[in-house]
Amino acid sequence: MEFEDDAFVLSARAFGESGAIVELLTASRGKWAAHVAGGASRKMKPFLQAGARVRLRYRARVVDQLGAAALEPEGEGPSALFDDPLALAGLASAAAVVAGALPDREPHTGVYVAFEALTRALGFSDIWPAVMVRFEAGLLEAMGFGLDLSRCTVTGAVDDLVWVSPRTGRAVCAAAGEAYRDRLLALPPFLLSAQGRLSPGDIAAGLALTGRFLQDFVFGPLNRPLPPARMWMVDRLNGAGRL
Repeated sequence: MEFEDDAFVLSARAFGESGAIVELLTASRGKWAAHVAGGASRKMKPFLQAGARVRLRYRARVVDQLGAAALEPEGEGPSALFDDPLALAGLASAAAVVAGALPDREPHTGVYVAFEALTRALGFSDIWPAVMVRFEAGLLEAMGFGLDLSRCTVTGAVDDLVWVSPRTGRAVCAAAGEAYRDRLLALPPFLLSAQGRLSPGDIAAGLALTGRFLQDFVFGPLNRPLPPARMWMVDRLNGAGRL
């Protein structure tokens, strides 16, 4: 089989003397792995960083076989963020979460579009953490575990939604959840509206919310923890006073 597609590099590891096995998020075919000849060379390594955008040419003799890929870099990629360690941490986290969450060779065009939008947002230090929370919430939805924040799961109310049930992923209003607030997850207002303003603590609450459901419903069933890159991103945001 053969195909060409736009893609983002998710991960790369050395294979053999000079090759690399590269995981890619493709625009129309989901997550694919391929062998890249010369992928361990100094020339290729900069183009195989997590989040790098490439044009992929893939070829395999048999559909189920690990095929070979030729990659052409497109745009600046992660090098554009070298002066912003926090943004680089965000990019590494997003790539690691997608690589660990998506099944192989299952189309997820929406995830690709969202990842592309996130890479653009990383250039804006004041907004990308909020975009990251929305990205992770969208990934949960793509995996079949979307949060239901439309109304209170107890009363049906659509106003004053301030918590999320950790068991169902559904919103809970203030009146219904007050007695159980210690068991519920905080719902930051910016997740309820694209016009919602950020308040102190909202990013921390958002990342705690999406992280809980990624662990419980995506990584937990695979007997895996959340990727270390995701935890490092949270630690670095916290250390920088961005949470």
